[in-house]
Amino acid sequence: MAFKPALVIVDVQEDFCPPNGALAVTGGRDIVPTINEFLTYPFVLKVATKDFHSQDHISFASNHSAPNNKPFESTFVIKNPENPDETQETRLWPDHCVQGTKGSELLPELHVSKVDHVVEKGQDKRVEMYSAFADPFKSHVAKSNLADTLRKAGITDVYVVGLAADYCVKFTAIDAQKEGFQTWVVGDATKAVDPSAMEQVHKEYEKTGVTVIGKDDAQMRKVKEQAQRTQDQDAKDAEKAGESVLD
Repeated sequence: MAFKPALVIVDVQEDFCPPNGALAVTGGRDIVPTINEFLTYPFVLKVATKDFHSQDHISFASNHSAPNNKPFESTFVIKNPENPDETQETRLWPDHCVQGTKGSELLPELHVSKVDHVVEKGQDKRVEMYSAFADPFKSHVAKSNLADTLRKAGITDVYVVGLAADYCVKFTAIDAQKEGFQTWVVGDATKAVDPSAMEQVHKEYEKTGVTVIGKDDAQMRKVKEQAQRTQDQDAKDAEKAGESVLD
């Protein structure tokens, strides 16, 4: 099978970055130059995702009653609206990435013009949706078109970067692997809300088949080398086309 890689850039948005983000990840902006470099690579498909919540989203601490409404500390058990027997515990957060606000925008320094497709997630106020594919329930309530988009492009491998490494990047990578794509997380193009959680995240990756790599590892060079092969093939095709015209 031909190697057809996709780049998935997770939630590189104002609210997840200093200096003014409501849920700023330390060093969040620092990964953008690396991601912009990746956007020059010959990925078959380049996707950016966005958290895109309504003001009354269930994950916002402001929508819950005291004393159990402390951002970063309080948790809440969400019931599947279509199957109340299925539940998921989630952490409560400050209001963030609200639709129509500056906080929901992708960073201006990110080279968005090189992105082929943008996936918005988290619009259903009733459920949490860290993954760019779907909510965590077995019988999904909220689901994006990302898996279908990747399959239509014939993607074999998914490279995940962005924010935050211990939440949306993790869940997106694990779901990509579950969807049948060989999945790679480029560790030095991510940042975590809680860096101490990354040991456990890596254990989850090992269980699910996701591989963590560095930006200079062989697997990234494989993508870059494809560029040269593609250029060489394009040159050969152009040469053949020229010869045909002369004939």
